[in-house]
Amino acid sequence: MIKHNTAERQFFLEPLPAQRCVLDYQWQGDQTMVFTHTGVPPALEGQGLAARLVKAGLQWAREQKVRVVPACSYVAAYIRRHPEWNDLLSETPA
Repeated sequence: MIKHNTAERQFFLEPLPAQRCVLDYQWQGDQTMVFTHTGVPPALEGQGLAARLVKAGLQWAREQKVRVVPACSYVAAYIRRHPEWNDLLSETPA
């Protein structure tokens, strides 16, 4: 289950004890989320966990009616592969 810690500005998943997968973000103003980092421990790579985190972050942004800036290369690549999220992209660079 993906959780959202608004205080730490992070979506996270802990599929195994002590192995946290994260999607970090920062706010640019109050209407734009800048996704800055996606991290998955090496032992868990290739299982689609980063994609699940990014999808959850984008879905949350859509529900909150905020724009996104994919400053993280993984998030940018995910959006290129899934153009249904393009409507969330901010015109303002990070």
